[in-house]
Amino acid sequence: MTEPQQQRAAFPRRDAQGRILTLGDLLGVSLAGLVIGVLALVLFEWAFASMGAGGFGRTNGWLAVILPLWLFWDDFRAWEFGAARVIAVLVAAAVGVFAGLLAAGLAAGLPPLVSGALAAAVFTLAYAVIWFHGVHWLARRTG
Repeated sequence: MTEPQQQRAAFPRRDAQGRILTLGDLLGVSLAGLVIGVLALVLFEWAFASMGAGGFGRTNGWLAVILPLWLFWDDFRAWEFGAARVIAVLVAAAVGVFAGLLAAGLAAGLPPLVSGALAAAVFTLAYAVIWFHGVHWLARRTG
């Protein structure tokens, strides 16, 4: 396979500049990263709880957002510097954090692992949708 054919077969699909092509790809990969993060947290929680190093579920579930943030940073870097990407990332981050904190507040009675993981999921969904549509719309508007 030649290099361009290998790049097209990769997931998420990207354009020549390295930007993710579809919202479905962005959501799919970011949510897969979130699930991996939650599973890693549960595994660590189980290991530490079985050793007697604390109760299960006390780790902050927001840590599950690390892999999606890495993907979002990679897509942010793929866009050329300009107002479109800066405004889109600021709005998406503000809305995502607000929505995640709202979800965490609504789930305040649950263990931190569960409420934080729920908040991380809401953040990931909100950020991905607003970032993807926002940066594409602003890039078309600003040239």
